[in-house]
Amino acid sequence: MNPLFKPSLHTQRHNFVIDFIRKTNPKKVADLGCGECSLLQKLRFHRQIELLVGVDLNVAKLKKRTHRLAPLSTDYLQPPSNQLCLQLYQGSVTQKDDRVRGFDLITCIELIEHLPINDLDQFSKVVFGYMAPQTVIISTPNSEFNPLFPGMLGFRHTDHKFEWTRMEFQSWSQNVCLVFGYMAEFTGVGKAPPGQEDHIGFCTQIGVFHKLETTNRDGQIHGDNAEVNFPYKLIYCVTYPSLCDNNILRKMLISELLYWAANLTKEWQEKWEAEHEDNTPVENDAEGGCKYREISWTKAQELECHPLHRHVSVPLDLLWNCCPKLNEMSGSLTNLIQLITHDPKIKMNSLHSAVVVCIQEQGDEDPNDLMDSWYAEPCHVEEKNWETDG
Repeated sequence: MNPLFKPSLHTQRHNFVIDFIRKTNPKKVADLGCGECSLLQKLRFHRQIELLVGVDLNVAKLKKRTHRLAPLSTDYLQPPSNQLCLQLYQGSVTQKDDRVRGFDLITCIELIEHLPINDLDQFSKVVFGYMAPQTVIISTPNSEFNPLFPGMLGFRHTDHKFEWTRMEFQSWSQNVCLVFGYMAEFTGVGKAPPGQEDHIGFCTQIGVFHKLETTNRDGQIHGDNAEVNFPYKLIYCVTYPSLCDNNILRKMLISELLYWAANLTKEWQEKWEAEHEDNTPVENDAEGGCKYREISWTKAQELECHPLHRHVSVPLDLLWNCCPKLNEMSGSLTNLIQLITHDPKIKMNSLHSAVVVCIQEQGDEDPNDLMDSWYAEPCHVEEKNWETDG
């Protein structure tokens, strides 16, 4: 059936969830019946999410493509400010587990039709009553669309236990809303042929359930609150690199600091040499003051530096004002000084008020001397720090 739709129905369902997340910015998201985690693999790039959980009964499917959920090289090179943790659990959607309660969003994409009809009542109690998320997105086949598929007999999939009409799905949904305090909106993906939209509806029907403000956020089922319910088995857990980790934050700060210190020094040196060659005054910045006025030569004897090289002192407050990223990452000039003071890649003056940059004269370059390079030493972070064995 997918060749009838461009993009495929599978992609359209996922895009619906992604668009919803872009609009609402949930921090805690769970995908029930996540299968091989294809939706989670897309959602992990939306880094406003802080906790991303997948639940499925089939452990083989969960483990099949977990390698695609591992952090990428770019995650280490450009870590975001907030931290994302992704967890996969083996478990049934008819079981209550405390670790999936109170989420901002729970998705059930093409899930309920795989449940026996007798389990739907328990599914509703667990998802809407016990887990009690702020929003639930449920997609399921629209059986009214099936006659448009040539040669189709029975259900769309051999494992489907039922397929509802729009009226049947909406009737079930409204009953759930009444019992558990939600409001539902109905839409779908996979448009019918022109002229048949109203008569047939979407190929996949979707219900978006919003928790009413008057409903208790922790759900309506409290009979076993005194107990700890952890029936799900943790299969995989990974925490992605972020600036919440002090080691990563320090590495990013130092890399940014060295980059800006080197660039400011290079600009200052060019202006200084031009001024002393033909007495041309150093140009002022847009505010009328020279932004290089506080940069100056410094004596190598005061530092543990190469005695034959020249050294320039670049004030930290100048770097702070020139680089917005330093402000964002460190929060204050005091924090910045504390984070970089004892790092071996950074040379500072005796007052810890300036970074000292070494300038090599032409022909003096030493390829083995990383400290005298214009560039920061590359940082290698072992990925085993970010994954648990699973």
